[in-house]
Amino acid sequence: METASMSDWFRLMKPGVLALLQVTAMCTILIHDLIVWNVEGRVGFNFMNTLETMGIVFVGGYLTAGGAHTFNNVLDRDIDPKMKRTEKRAIARGVISPKAGLAWALFLSISGTIWLIHFANEVAAFWAAFSILFYVFIYTLWLKRSSVQNIVIGGIAGATPPLVGWAAAMGDAVSISNPFDLGSFLPWLMFSLIFLWTPPHFWALALYRSDQYKEVGIPMMPWVHGPHRTMIEMRVYALLLIGIAAMPWLNPAEVGELAAYTYTLIVLVLGIWYNQSVISIDIHEPLDEDGRIPSASHSFFVSLNYLALMFISLVCVLFSPELTILFLVLVMFKILSKRKPKRRISVAASASD
Repeated sequence: METASMSDWFRLMKPGVLALLQVTAMCTILIHDLIVWNVEGRVGFNFMNTLETMGIVFVGGYLTAGGAHTFNNVLDRDIDPKMKRTEKRAIARGVISPKAGLAWALFLSISGTIWLIHFANEVAAFWAAFSILFYVFIYTLWLKRSSVQNIVIGGIAGATPPLVGWAAAMGDAVSISNPFDLGSFLPWLMFSLIFLWTPPHFWALALYRSDQYKEVGIPMMPWVHGPHRTMIEMRVYALLLIGIAAMPWLNPAEVGELAAYTYTLIVLVLGIWYNQSVISIDIHEPLDEDGRIPSASHSFFVSLNYLALMFISLVCVLFSPELTILFLVLVMFKILSKRKPKRRISVAASASD
């Protein structure tokens, strides 16, 4: 009988998903501290304090989100072996028992929450615990198997890392008596970005895996309402996402007009880039050797980069809008230099042919 490896235990946490969640949380902490730095005249930035907060949230976020994902592996043990994308998970293969998986999930979730309470604050721990409970009880146990809106509403759980990061960065300035009061609308805008990003991101994947979901009875949009309806809703969410992202997030009086307007321009360009990948999905396109719709697979991976770049760009413009603009100009020159000019055919050459 096959025995579980350390990799099997680690993969129960879904580390690939965790990586993107942690990018948004880490960037949120930097964004908070850089805004404070700008407001205070751009002097005395305490990098070590910011780095410490990032380390605390990284560990706590990794443990709590990993615990939620492990619960998901335990609860989906009946359907995971029947789907190609999940059949190699450790519990699905039988190398880790459901009881052992449950114990691992509880350990990760509880230790991560206690870690955040002790080293960050109760509000950061509240939003991390909220994410676990919502993902396990609302999404996995209820919506996933009963509603075509499973991914839409379930996206709330994956949108909480900015709330955790922002609360941790605020320290004692937040109170558990009102965990919704984070002192700014900015973390809630970040939350809304991830929430609106989730449906078109995941449905791009579901478009060519709808048969697998249908076989196990998971009501995903592509097979319940069809790919055409799915594409319409993906485009609506993508447009809403661009609209929210292009809002004037930053206060020019706090961070300067150049930083505020530069970021708006960057996210607008990024939004057009992502939206184009959604519009370009061809549901009638022949599948590749891996059974994927190439254009849908492309949009899925573009969405990963798009989300990360939105957060990273905000960090960059808050640190130095001038350097950000210079970097973008250099990137543009690099892209243009790679474009090969079309060969001109002279009239004389054409005649000689």
